[in-house]
Amino acid sequence: MHRVALLATFGVPFCLTAATVADARRGAEFFRTQFCVNCHAVAGEGGNKAPDLGQRYDRNYTPAGIASRMWDHAPVMWQAISRQKIPLPTISADQAADLFAFFYSVRYFEKPAEAERGKRIFQSKHCNDCHALTAAGGNGPGTAVERWESLADPTVLVERMWNHSDLMQGELAGRKIQWPELTSQDLDDLLVYLQNLPQTRGAKLAFLLPSGEGGEAIFKEKGCANCHKGALALEHRLGDSTLTGVAAAMWNHAPRMQQPHPQITLPEMRQLLGYVWGQQFFYTRGDAARGHKVFDSRKCVTCHADASLRKPSEPYSAISMVAILWKHGPEMLEKMQERHITWPQLSQSDMANLIAYLNSR
Repeated sequence: MHRVALLATFGVPFCLTAATVADARRGAEFFRTQFCVNCHAVAGEGGNKAPDLGQRYDRNYTPAGIASRMWDHAPVMWQAISRQKIPLPTISADQAADLFAFFYSVRYFEKPAEAERGKRIFQSKHCNDCHALTAAGGNGPGTAVERWESLADPTVLVERMWNHSDLMQGELAGRKIQWPELTSQDLDDLLVYLQNLPQTRGAKLAFLLPSGEGGEAIFKEKGCANCHKGALALEHRLGDSTLTGVAAAMWNHAPRMQQPHPQITLPEMRQLLGYVWGQQFFYTRGDAARGHKVFDSRKCVTCHADASLRKPSEPYSAISMVAILWKHGPEMLEKMQERHITWPQLSQSDMANLIAYLNSR
């Protein structure tokens, strides 16, 4: 497993304010200093009393999914903290954002992949016709894999696959090879294979995603808005996609684009991804009507009458729900035990719907 550093700035409605910087390095330090590592390991480093958080390749680990898991697990965590005589941490919204960035960086949102499948794909899709694994290993026209910066940064991967596609089309046409389409799983497998070669496995992965500010202008300037409108609009279509999924979709889309298609610099790609992907991925979507039923059925209304719930300065989000949980949760649990009310369990959809309801009031 690669060690991962991530610095992400998300300008996301209902999730983070424009000024918030979610930094995985701070999140990792907070995770360590608050003694979470006493029970939880991350990628094999830490305690073994609770699940290794770096091994959870579960698609439920969206922001709402993380918040629901933390909510469900909270009473057990508080008991463990009390037994170890560790001060109960308070988690601000900014610290929760850092934790979410840290969780992203240890692959919460990636699907499991297999290196052997990746090796077969590298060969069957003719990648090895142009790209040798090492600079000394072949005479193909493409850059050797050991020099691919895209293996260390998913945003660079998206940018390189997009800008590389024009050259690829000409090269493949000259060799009479059909354009190789890739599924998201194909690309995940390819990355696992290529990232774990002897020449590349020491690379330190990094992830930098700025806010979407300026992304809309680039989206229009590059001509994306000319096609992606109406039924083809990207709004609400990328919310469950990983960045490797976005990269695969853009790669498959390239032959159907105007030729030559517009080149996008790395800074522009970061802004574009912040605009078309980040704002969707980290936005919690839910059904307010169902959220109202969750609010009533989980007996939230016993203590929190609708009239007593004041709206915060920022809308509720998965991140703010984690901050609220750690600030008020222990007192909530005590009052619920006094009233013989069971701590409510919330699924990912319950959490998303509850957030939608709280924001609709």
